[in-house]
Amino acid sequence: MSGLAPLLPAPDPVPLLLRDLVHERTGVFFEDGRCSTLLEKLHERAVAHGCSSYLDYYYILKFDEKGPEEWHHVQDAFSVPETYFWREFDQVRALVDDIVPAWFAEPGPARPLRIWSAACATGEEPYSIAMALREHGWGAHPIEIVASDASAAALAKARAGLYRERSFRALPEPLRERYFSPVPGGNALRLDPAIMARVSFHQINLAAPDQTAAFAASPVIFCRNVFIYFSPSSISRVLSSFARGMPAGGHLFVGASESLLKLTHEFDLTQVRGAFVYRRKPLSSP
Repeated sequence: MSGLAPLLPAPDPVPLLLRDLVHERTGVFFEDGRCSTLLEKLHERAVAHGCSSYLDYYYILKFDEKGPEEWHHVQDAFSVPETYFWREFDQVRALVDDIVPAWFAEPGPARPLRIWSAACATGEEPYSIAMALREHGWGAHPIEIVASDASAAALAKARAGLYRERSFRALPEPLRERYFSPVPGGNALRLDPAIMARVSFHQINLAAPDQTAAFAASPVIFCRNVFIYFSPSSISRVLSSFARGMPAGGHLFVGASESLLKLTHEFDLTQVRGAFVYRRKPLSSP
């Protein structure tokens, strides 16, 4: 096995059983050649339960009463903290320069707009959206930003609002000075509490439609750089759960390297001010 070899035995077909169970519950998929990576990620948790083999850990996840709680730790183990402020900002610019103005230009009383950051990791994405809205004059409008992730550990960091240098690689310096302040005695910067207050965080498994249903009704969804870890079948299921709730004309942003063209018939790929975005098709007539 690559990297640090797990110390626990994993006779065939246990790696594939674990792989398929993880895929079913989380959407994350490991190709046959990457099952060793899966075992490495789960090794610490298996040892924490005193398992003598990965088969023991499989039984915990699938059958044991401790299983539901243990899945939270599995999600933490799979969390990928690679994110930063102003990442792929052309999409956020399309939001604040085009989508938001069009929403509030509709006749009648202003309708609240909800924006869902569906895989927010440690919070840089939804906080970037909040900062961009304020910078473009939308800070006082009825806009709700909700953010979610499957990892409780990542969400705890997001709620803390403390960030180190790697999170600022793309953030313009004037915005860094405006919205962040040094933490005494540390090498982190603290985000402006007013920006933090604009975002509410929730622990959600995107592979569980019962958890995503209430959030999928958002007219704008950012779900970027998470589908690269999912199988095509998992992506299709998540997209269907989004489509069931999202209003016609709603906008779905995914990562620049992620294509949904062969995975859904419920969204059309379009461009908004040069940024690619998937738009919810009109709902079919009964």
